[in-house]
Amino acid sequence: MEHHPGIAAKITEDNRKIFALLSSYLNHAPDLIYPAEIAEVMQIGVSAEYAFKLLLAAKFGFDIAGSAEDKTLFIAYFDPMVHLLDAGEYARNPYYRNIRIPAAKIGGSELKYETCKPYEGFVCGDILQTAEGRQIPQIGFFETEFKYPAVLEQDRIWMTITPNEIETMKEPIAEAFGRVLTFGLGLGYYAYMVSEKDNVDNVTIVEINEDVIRLFKQYVLPQFKHAPKIKIVQADAFDFARTRLTGEAFDFVFTDLWHDVSDGIDLYLKIKQVERQHPDTVFSYWIEKSMLCYL
Repeated sequence: MEHHPGIAAKITEDNRKIFALLSSYLNHAPDLIYPAEIAEVMQIGVSAEYAFKLLLAAKFGFDIAGSAEDKTLFIAYFDPMVHLLDAGEYARNPYYRNIRIPAAKIGGSELKYETCKPYEGFVCGDILQTAEGRQIPQIGFFETEFKYPAVLEQDRIWMTITPNEIETMKEPIAEAFGRVLTFGLGLGYYAYMVSEKDNVDNVTIVEINEDVIRLFKQYVLPQFKHAPKIKIVQADAFDFARTRLTGEAFDFVFTDLWHDVSDGIDLYLKIKQVERQHPDTVFSYWIEKSMLCYL
């Protein structure tokens, strides 16, 4: 769909405004909204989800009652952007049901559970791109406290299994088949989910961090029903891709080497170069849809 240059420029400006506000919110004050505030707004007869949208817009400085422009932005972004999620749905995820993460630390890597507060906002899916060019981040929240597994590296959260990971890995999991290679271990969520599939023969995981591998082998892998399908190689992903990918036949390659879009674009582009050298192999990438919004 083509748009007048002025309209396209305005949409780009709107995208940047929303992304800047959300970046500040998610990085510095994800618990900005309190249950008591939600309850107060709900007294006017709106749902908890809509109350959250109204409060978030107000805290971003939007005046949707007095400003036509702010109301337009609210309708264009906040309605499709914010979602009340069902904690029970994610608790029923096979990994959540069957895998228990202990509090354990080896070297600079640590396994633990982190906690999301009621009404704390978080990314819960890939960015949606509309036909007119609007880029809609996906923000979720729970009404109750929610605990999720995490692996930390040097006290920084590196990998979690939250609704964001679960939602953004659905397609790569569904598409995987045959001999699967995955770059990046984390908590083994992707490896676990694809190992459960009958049409997946084996899963090779390439991970450079020895401490993460040791934690996984000692505490997580023994809980996998199909642990014999799993092979772990300690190596740099790009060294492996350059020296071994051609010699070892894989049907499907999934890459998850980044924390988010901000640190992932360069790595994504490097792996895309590798993909072009292997036309007979299917490649997939974590949060690729979000990456493409920045390219």
